[in-house]
Amino acid sequence: MSNIYDKDWFYRVLKFFACRHIHRSFKRYHVIGKENIPDDGLCIFGINHSNALTDALAIILSLPGYQLFMARADIFQSKTWGAFLRRLKMLPIYRMRDGIDAVRDKNAAVIDEAIESMYHGVPLYLFPEATHRAMHSLRPLSKGIFHMAFQANEKYGDKKPVYIVPVGIEYGDYFRFRSTALVSFGKPINITEYLNNNTDKSEPEKLLELKSVLTERLASLISYIPDNEDYDAIWELTKMHAGLPPVSLKRRRDRNQRFIRKYVDFSKKEPEKAKTLFEKVKVFTKHRKEKKISVISVSKRRPGWNMLWKTLMVILGFPIFMVSGAVSIPIWGITSIITNKLKDKAFGNSVNFVVELLMHPLMLAVGTTLLFCLTPWQVAVFGIVFIYYSYVFTFDYYQYIRKWLSDIRWTFNRELRDEFNELKKL
Repeated sequence: MSNIYDKDWFYRVLKFFACRHIHRSFKRYHVIGKENIPDDGLCIFGINHSNALTDALAIILSLPGYQLFMARADIFQSKTWGAFLRRLKMLPIYRMRDGIDAVRDKNAAVIDEAIESMYHGVPLYLFPEATHRAMHSLRPLSKGIFHMAFQANEKYGDKKPVYIVPVGIEYGDYFRFRSTALVSFGKPINITEYLNNNTDKSEPEKLLELKSVLTERLASLISYIPDNEDYDAIWELTKMHAGLPPVSLKRRRDRNQRFIRKYVDFSKKEPEKAKTLFEKVKVFTKHRKEKKISVISVSKRRPGWNMLWKTLMVILGFPIFMVSGAVSIPIWGITSIITNKLKDKAFGNSVNFVVELLMHPLMLAVGTTLLFCLTPWQVAVFGIVFIYYSYVFTFDYYQYIRKWLSDIRWTFNRELRDEFNELKKL
């Protein structure tokens, strides 16, 4: 069996192909903080986990080269499929549900292989929250990432330092395909240096302190909101400021953080006033959703002008939408059937990506063949370009119509706007 860190042409070709489609999954995608990634040691990237498979896709696109992931062991049961996943630089991790013997006996070998991979320059990517949750918050971090860092330091700390690098993924929307994604690499934690400077502390003390540091650094990379009863109201209030002039994804995140801090501090300094405000916001949110109005429409400073501009764009784009929609029916139809059956809607973006990844090349191949057989080459070339962008345009135009209808409902719903104006007085 080859080493997991060996160079592999299959992986490079597949990653190149996948990254082209991952990029199509986002309307805007930015990466910041690459200067924080150490180049002198073993790296474990600790990532917040809020959007199922989409989190891994966003990370794959963020950096070139090989990237090692761990996934639950049950998906490796098929020998053929397990070998394929290994070619994708994935290793199985066993949990208690797989049996205590598997956890004790097999995980040790897997962890040793992951550490060896890091030593040979292939970093490990972990989601220390263990499971995803579509919230601007963090679950308690598991100890596994730190145990692995400790073992890596024990084996190679005298040769190379071991780091844990926090990575925050900030989405514009968890449930909308073609939303935005900001990947932020934060200040690394030098595990080797920390352990050398804290030899007097017990392992539980070290784990507790490192968990606190990593949690704090991850929270600083996203629009973090404490997970309590005020979460929904604070996020609604924060999104109401989204209609301010468009900015870069980083500045939008920073702006969100500023408003979140404002409302969190307000809830601490004046709890009774904050409670009154948050309760009214929750009622407003309920009414807004009943009327199928987006909070983005609410945030617009001049909704009437927005509605008029969108109306013009809807009219101009409709003929193209009809044709592109017809071309995209295979992808659109399959995706809709699958996503409508999902219990966890956070997997919707993942389904969109997988279906588009598999169907788009096939659709392009069939379309290219038919076009060159049935039309002049000039028309065929134009048709291929149209087919290539058809699904992206269809999806974006459909979302544009949804926003347009939301703007119309908001503009002409006087009762709800009066309720919003009352909120602004508080």
